[in-house]
Amino acid sequence: MADHWMKLLVLSLVMITQVVHGSKNITITILESAVSKGAVCLDGSPPSYFYDKGYGEGADNWVVYLEGGGWCAGTDFCHEWIRTKSTFKRAQKMEFRHILAPEQNINPDFYNWNRVFVSYCDGSSFMGDVEAVAPAVLAGGSAGGMATIYHCDGFRALIPGATRYKCIADSGLFTLADNKNLIGYEKRVHRFDKLIAFHGTDKFLPKSCTSKMSVNLCHFPENVVRDIKTPLFIIESSYDSFQLFTGLDPGLPYNETTWYDCANELNFCTCPQIQIMKEFRAEFLKTLQAIAKSSSIGMFVHSCHTHGHFLNLHGWNPSPLLENKTIAKVIGDWYFDRSSFQVIDTQDVDPKACWKEFYPDKLKQNV
Repeated sequence: MADHWMKLLVLSLVMITQVVHGSKNITITILESAVSKGAVCLDGSPPSYFYDKGYGEGADNWVVYLEGGGWCAGTDFCHEWIRTKSTFKRAQKMEFRHILAPEQNINPDFYNWNRVFVSYCDGSSFMGDVEAVAPAVLAGGSAGGMATIYHCDGFRALIPGATRYKCIADSGLFTLADNKNLIGYEKRVHRFDKLIAFHGTDKFLPKSCTSKMSVNLCHFPENVVRDIKTPLFIIESSYDSFQLFTGLDPGLPYNETTWYDCANELNFCTCPQIQIMKEFRAEFLKTLQAIAKSSSIGMFVHSCHTHGHFLNLHGWNPSPLLENKTIAKVIGDWYFDRSSFQVIDTQDVDPKACWKEFYPDKLKQNV
């Protein structure tokens, strides 16, 4: 299944026809014909996408956004996971926001481009191959951000004549935090073992990485980005709440504040828990600073306790500020070569509660 899934992008762009541009409420398109080509969701339902047609100067330009949503590995959890991801269960309409928004004041650089939201329903970060696609921007958030990193150069190879092609990964740099003394190390090392075994994703990882290290380690984007030739922009929080929640979990006694409560509300965190977060951040910053040595990589790394920006109410415009710039401003300037941007917030040593998120307690058992 996974070896054909990314063909969805091919089918999406080939089959798109006349659509009224400028709408915020976009109607779903279900690719019934994709099933015969092997591009199916985990439950066998056909893949889907949402599309808003470009116009004016943006009529020939594309933003393809890969949805996030974690992973599943194992029959029982995948059966539960697909209940909310199946095409048959999806809402028929979606409001395009932020990097997909049709309003010029919110999305000044991409508002009139062809904008495609590719629904995520295979549970393995869109692992597959692509035959033909010509987006100008490949972007994604969370699992979709990780997929963007995996497929960035592959897409570029398919459009050698493109005048400008870049990739943007939002909260997709899932890190090993390579410190054996940091709580949860063994869990993180084996984070992708089940994913590889269940979906066979090892066949679709970049050979530039698998030729040098184990396929499990190549699932960590930090081991892939150094070999990417396409310009890539990374948006991250050094206190990524999803990574903290699923990758650490100190297992404190039941009569103390649990990691679950702390992950959902910083005010509930104990001093030892905050210290564990700081230790994770220190390792994450080492990884990010090593990646930042490449001039082809842009970076916006803040200290908000959050995960995901593009589809978040406070994650685009407005957004956290670095050097008094929003993410929307920085991305536009970087993409169009108006200015480079590679900034990591090292001043705010404590996690900041910029806005609230909520993770179900059962999630940490399956990610």
